[in-house]
Amino acid sequence: MSRVISDLVSTIIPVYNRASMLLEAVDSVLAQTWRPIEIIIVDDGSTDDTPATVMGLVAQHPDIVKTVRITNSGPGPAREAGLCLARGEFIQYLDSDDRLLPEKFERQVKALRDHPGCGIAYGRTRLIDGGGKVLRTPFKWTGREFDYLFPALLVDRWWCTHTPLYRRTLTDMIGAWSDLRWSQDWEYDARAGALRTKLVSCHADVSEHRMHDEPRQTGHGRWLAPLDRVRFFDQLSVCAQAAGIGSASIEMRHYVRWLFHNVRECGQLGDAEAARDLFDLALRASERPGIDLRAYGLFARIVGWERAARGSERLRALVRRKSGMDSISLSWMETS
Repeated sequence: MSRVISDLVSTIIPVYNRASMLLEAVDSVLAQTWRPIEIIIVDDGSTDDTPATVMGLVAQHPDIVKTVRITNSGPGPAREAGLCLARGEFIQYLDSDDRLLPEKFERQVKALRDHPGCGIAYGRTRLIDGGGKVLRTPFKWTGREFDYLFPALLVDRWWCTHTPLYRRTLTDMIGAWSDLRWSQDWEYDARAGALRTKLVSCHADVSEHRMHDEPRQTGHGRWLAPLDRVRFFDQLSVCAQAAGIGSASIEMRHYVRWLFHNVRECGQLGDAEAARDLFDLALRASERPGIDLRAYGLFARIVGWERAARGSERLRALVRRKSGMDSISLSWMETS
């Protein structure tokens, strides 16, 4: 771990084959009204002209921009490589296709200074298109007031990777980034939530999340792997329990139905072990397992998890739906 420098904000940007958008992301950090800053660009094994672009940025801003190149490993390990080099008292994560607004650091550092018991400051994020036009603000639930990450984190990751600013003391406690290709940032924040980290909002627009047609580094391909689903949900369950979230909450009931949905999907993919593991997680998270969940488990033990998944739609039509994943709008569906 590098020596921590007071007041310094370290921005960690993983990048893979995205030279043009990277320039905008870096410019948005350089435009911050707060100083001191440092930018650590982690090249996750790019195969195009991105390495040359990165070296050009280092040459232009040698006192601010640093870089490290790693074998392609995904955004989690790339962020961890950057974090190992970071020297800041505050940590900012930024994906290479997104942008920060100029007063983000100034506003969020002040919020953390004014609230020493809080480990994370956040603000409103705007959704923009590829050309920078604002499509929605606030995006997700970033306009709402939350004191803690849970229980809302059981419903959705209600902010974006670039929305929060973390104290370095907190990131040290959270631990290393996961190698999950999908929702490794959700899993990371779940560990922050498990620590019962207090949040503070600075009540201002702080960042922009870009919609575009280029491949995202956090693409959903690996999410189809049942083992990755089990790893993600197992960690989310452990963290929610550590945060003290009870099974009677509407968020937990939503989460159970989300688990149940993935039980069926893993069964359809032919992974009986993953389906069974997720089913066990759903049972443990339930205050009183509903008739649909109990009947499905019995049915799967008799006919197998794959056949049960194929027949589940008929079974679900026979039982009354309770509060679940369809009863709470996800954060990206709403305007506030």
